[in-house]
Amino acid sequence: MNVRDKEFTSRTGGGPGGAADRGERNLAPATVSPHAAPSPGPAAGVSRPHESARAQVAGSATYVDDIPEVKGTLHAAPILSTVAHGRLIGVDAGPARAMPGVRGVVLARDIPGDPKLATFVHDEPIFALDKVEHVGQVVGIVIADTVMQARRAARQVQLQIEPLPAVLSPREAHARQSYVLAPVTVRRGAPEAALAASAHRLEGQLEVGGQEHFYLEGQVAYALPLEQDQWRIHSSTQHPGEVQHWVAHALGLENNAVTVECRRMGGGFGGKETQAGHMAVWAALAARKYRRPVKLRLDRDDDFMITGKRHPFAYDYSVGFDGTGLVTALRLTMLANCGFSADLSGPVADRAIFHTDNAYFLSDVEIVSYRCKTNTQSHTAFRGFGGPQGVIVIETILGDVARRLGMDALDVRLRNLYGLEERNVTHYQMKVEDNILHPLITQLERTSDYRRRREAIAAWNARSPVIKRGIAITPVKFGISFTATFFNQAGALVHVYTDGSVQVNHGGTEMGQGLNTKVAQLVAHELGVPFERVRSTSADTSKVPNASATAASSGTDLNGRAAQYAARNIRDNLAAFVSGLDACGAGAVSFARGQVISPKATRTFDEVVKAAYANRIQLWSDGFYRTPKIHYDKLTLTGRPFFYFSYGAACSEVAIDTLTGESRLLKVDILHDVGTPINPAIDIGQIEGGFIQGVGWLTTEQLVWNDRGYLATHAPSTYKIPATGDIPEHFKIELWHEPNPEDNVFGSKAVGEPPFMLAISVWEAIREAVAAATDGTAVRLEAPATAENVWRALLPESIDTGARES
Repeated sequence: MNVRDKEFTSRTGGGPGGAADRGERNLAPATVSPHAAPSPGPAAGVSRPHESARAQVAGSATYVDDIPEVKGTLHAAPILSTVAHGRLIGVDAGPARAMPGVRGVVLARDIPGDPKLATFVHDEPIFALDKVEHVGQVVGIVIADTVMQARRAARQVQLQIEPLPAVLSPREAHARQSYVLAPVTVRRGAPEAALAASAHRLEGQLEVGGQEHFYLEGQVAYALPLEQDQWRIHSSTQHPGEVQHWVAHALGLENNAVTVECRRMGGGFGGKETQAGHMAVWAALAARKYRRPVKLRLDRDDDFMITGKRHPFAYDYSVGFDGTGLVTALRLTMLANCGFSADLSGPVADRAIFHTDNAYFLSDVEIVSYRCKTNTQSHTAFRGFGGPQGVIVIETILGDVARRLGMDALDVRLRNLYGLEERNVTHYQMKVEDNILHPLITQLERTSDYRRRREAIAAWNARSPVIKRGIAITPVKFGISFTATFFNQAGALVHVYTDGSVQVNHGGTEMGQGLNTKVAQLVAHELGVPFERVRSTSADTSKVPNASATAASSGTDLNGRAAQYAARNIRDNLAAFVSGLDACGAGAVSFARGQVISPKATRTFDEVVKAAYANRIQLWSDGFYRTPKIHYDKLTLTGRPFFYFSYGAACSEVAIDTLTGESRLLKVDILHDVGTPINPAIDIGQIEGGFIQGVGWLTTEQLVWNDRGYLATHAPSTYKIPATGDIPEHFKIELWHEPNPEDNVFGSKAVGEPPFMLAISVWEAIREAVAAATDGTAVRLEAPATAENVWRALLPESIDTGARES
């Protein structure tokens, strides 16, 4: 724990003007608190149960679809395009209107405000206008008395569409120069000359698929019209402020007419950062037209067909290296499949550029990023936000380099790590100041027994003709902050009530990750009260305005610090009050274990609060935080976009069946850097969940669009997320022992996204097993490494088309 967060001492002074000096009522020492005995130990820095755990287990936690419906509530269902690209000639809703319970349809002509969503690029229509651009694009919605009536009727709406040629892959889009945004290039040094002078060179391609978010709670919104053209929107969203803005924009209103609330989500993973706004806008438009509350909840199939995924990427690379495996030059082309509109593709592709280095110094490098427009769903944020697509390509390249030289891939990775005094500036000109990569990786190498296991695996593979094994250690260095600098701000409100109980509200949203739990711990820690006395409330745009999305792993960093500052203001007010009573300096007053302690007396927090109220001392406060030090030029992608880096490493062992291509994850050892943990149990849970979600991305979760642009994998029957049987029995997680060297809340580090990329160790271990089966120095494997893709990689023609020496 950092010294700055240990003491509950005030920053304000006492002296003349205090309560005692004014002759106001004095305060007797504490006796017995009317509340239950506080739980032992500190409020923060220890494992606490998730604040909603009991309610979730009991089924009493309220999600949007659980909110009791207002009398007269109608239900909406989307009308979907069945064509990937075409001119929208007409919409015949007659058959739908004739069905029982149907009230009507809402189309683009019913929008009172802007017919396009209020996105930064302003390129996505609310409903299809004169054309459709992917199978599943929403043309309008059907409104009915029940959800099933609406869904059945939506399927009876007849669309007249004149088909046009569709672009379905990023390589095809690149060939046609079809982009949603202009290309971006980042260069350092002289990569062409360095490549020509390199002792060894490889060229290769890589294809990496997308990923469905598969949140347990699907997309849902509930729009309620209020008096005087005001609106209340219940939305399952990571960004209530953006939903507020989008709804107001579509209705032709100012933001202050719309209030958006989100108590919790049943998962988000980035899929509810922007795209939850669509549901809210559609529901609000219907509620306006029919002057009734309207709920829109997508079923799972429609959710798949409508919403964007993790961006699929394609890569072309040329890499130069010396005989020790040191990379001397890299030229990389990234083709991001963005879908039919920009959404968040710009910053996603930017972050992929930022994380192409991962943990490694690249001296002479050129990265060209193309943001390709295809006739698929508009791809969006997903845990890691482009970082995984950057990290996987450099790890794949280093694995190829190691096999070309006949070296252990870990030694090649260690050879290329960032240094401490030199080789410590990224390709985007940010200095790596808190580098713990080498000690962290070498510690994991020892604790996982990597070298001995690698020898044992080589012996196994020599005598096993069918089952081959592989092992790999890969690190992660992940930058923490929104790359859009202005999002790195947060606000919070803390209220202390006269009975000593505390309520905190902040701009972040709870999606199961434990944000509200950590924020409550921080507030309790600051006020010196038991954790149980603090209650977190719903994210609400009428309480904290203009809040940023809960994303970029920054939810606790931003909102936790803002809440800490708000609580500190109240603590300072109370300290000043007590210092006046006891004729001491406010800095001598401390808060701990539900007590307020001065040199003259020890009182309960509750008694101090009651007396402070009686003396008209403010017992509520706001807090505001903006991330320091960050800046960068968004045109050149240079500067300091991140406040700090989170680090980690994973050692994964796998086995593959060379006859079927099936793979199994056998063992996982993880060492991850979370700084000083606010709640170790929650952090470990995030590491477990992030890693397994990453395993799904790289092994089983395959998105397949057919040649008509139809997503064939649109349900659990065809799209396979990891299940309990995919978790290895040996799954060991340890936390790095040092606090965050930057002045972050509680000395902690972000934990939501970085562990996801540790699953790339599984990808590299599978490629090692494929190489062992083929004696190949180059492995041509597409991600995800499904049984089919692994089997294909074992074929002789796949070996020949892997990374090639040039």
